[in-house]
Amino acid sequence: MDEPTVPGDLPDPGSLTEAFLVYEVEVAEERVRYYGELAGAKESVMRTLAPAFRERGYRVDLTYETGEYVLTATERSTGVDGVPWSHVALFGATVLTTLYAGSQWYGIDLSADPLAIVGAWPFALSVMGVLAIHELGHYAFSRYHDVEATLPYFIPIPSILGTLGAVIRMKDTIPSRRALFDIGVAGPLAGLAATVVVTAVGVSLPPVATDGSMVADLELGYPLLVQGIAALLGEPLTYGPGSTVNPVVVGGWVGAFVTFLNLLPVGQLDGAHVTRALVGDRLASVQRLVPIALFGLAGYLVLFENGQGAQVWGLWALLALLFSRAGNATPMDETPVDVKRRAIGVLTLLLGMACFTPVPIAFVG
Repeated sequence: MDEPTVPGDLPDPGSLTEAFLVYEVEVAEERVRYYGELAGAKESVMRTLAPAFRERGYRVDLTYETGEYVLTATERSTGVDGVPWSHVALFGATVLTTLYAGSQWYGIDLSADPLAIVGAWPFALSVMGVLAIHELGHYAFSRYHDVEATLPYFIPIPSILGTLGAVIRMKDTIPSRRALFDIGVAGPLAGLAATVVVTAVGVSLPPVATDGSMVADLELGYPLLVQGIAALLGEPLTYGPGSTVNPVVVGGWVGAFVTFLNLLPVGQLDGAHVTRALVGDRLASVQRLVPIALFGLAGYLVLFENGQGAQVWGLWALLALLFSRAGNATPMDETPVDVKRRAIGVLTLLLGMACFTPVPIAFVG
């Protein structure tokens, strides 16, 4: 029986025998699919095969389809081909939804003048700014380590914040724990820097009236990071009846809250990438504790704080369970990270705790 053939720049099926016994190859326009049998555990097979494909300019995915294993090789591309219309559309939609959310914080009456929505641009800029800088931190270090990643996808939603955040998607194998750490930690640190700037600007701006505002009955819980910035600048975070902080402060609050959530060590969140790079496979034990802790926090709030904030943490406990089932990033090279990165990782996780507040948002009306 003749050995299956592949394009000349891809590994020969016979060279994969140590990890994957190939019995059929399917060559398509954009990818090549190797059908075969595993010669070991799936994770071990990927760690063995991925470097050989990567050095030839391909990324690989190993899936189980209709009773057989399929190793799919796709040509890697770290650049942006053409106009990324889906990213542009989502960005534009999120600009609109954050402007709408900002109009609520500023008390702008859109029924009287729909074009007055433009006046909410400081809020929209602050929220989208901290999210964009966070994700671009990931993107920049993905490019630095030659890891294929998408541009940020913004998630619009017509709510009091206008967005559910932004994400990038890594479509590549991670070459090393060092690369996994750098990519994972870059987003939170960049986002924290933006959060500090936005918060400092926000607390220095005058408060706004809440009379007639749809957010008059909302009260934000400020984490230590935001409280510390306000204290250093000698600015208040609370005002008398009828007034509230400038909506730009809310942008800083969003940055802090998103940073804390992203640093939870579960699934594909930033905290899981950082923790996986620091402690290796022991991440599995760490992430089991996250939903337990979040459910415990929700229970505490129900028992002792009239349930304020309990729904937020109950939801995130369920999400943590779901995220943990999605698996974690597995680098090809398991060489431990250096002491400097360990120190930065610990500092980042501590800064993440400074972004925590037990009751992020409460209805006081």
